[in-house]
Amino acid sequence: MFTGIVEELGLVESLTDQGDAVRLAVRGPAVVQDAAPGDSIAVNGCCLTVAELDGESFTADVMQETLLKTGLGSLEPGAPVNLERAVTATTRLGGHLVQGHVDETGTLVARTPSEHWELVEVSFSPRLAAYLVEKGSVTVDGVSLTVVSVDDEAGTFTVSLIPETLARTTLGTRRPGDVVNLEVDVIAKYVERMLALRTGAPADQSTQDGER
Repeated sequence: MFTGIVEELGLVESLTDQGDAVRLAVRGPAVVQDAAPGDSIAVNGCCLTVAELDGESFTADVMQETLLKTGLGSLEPGAPVNLERAVTATTRLGGHLVQGHVDETGTLVARTPSEHWELVEVSFSPRLAAYLVEKGSVTVDGVSLTVVSVDDEAGTFTVSLIPETLARTTLGTRRPGDVVNLEVDVIAKYVERMLALRTGAPADQSTQDGER
């Protein structure tokens, strides 16, 4: 479990093709300080398991399903990535409950700069519409954000990025057309499931596929 508060901008060192998977090596001095093999680290919002540690870097195996369903498949050496260690019992919950299970990818549509913040518009598919509400929470590339507005007809939502987010995460350099990982609030999924069981209506299992 994570909170969507990015601890560090890491750097992709290498991607080694393993046929049906990729071994991803990432430099992240801060997140590897107390890491051990088997620990979870979110990379651009994807929960990955540490396989090996080497100085200030770690490696993780990324399965084919994850490569196909998230933006990790398009990473290249030298690319910056958002990193966050799994929460502990004493961690401040500064963002919201994030699983690190990407629901789908979206596309950054537009950026509107202002003097002290920036409005970013992101596309989403119809199957996520029920989980996106104004003032609700959404995770974009592992960053916990508050939804400003939702346009169901256009299939887009907007979020506001403060200078801290622009400077400390990949969202500061994302451009229109870039693919981003989206994870909606897991609490909404549980509510949907419980209501479906009570009413007999089918719940949307497409956002409950398990770990990406």
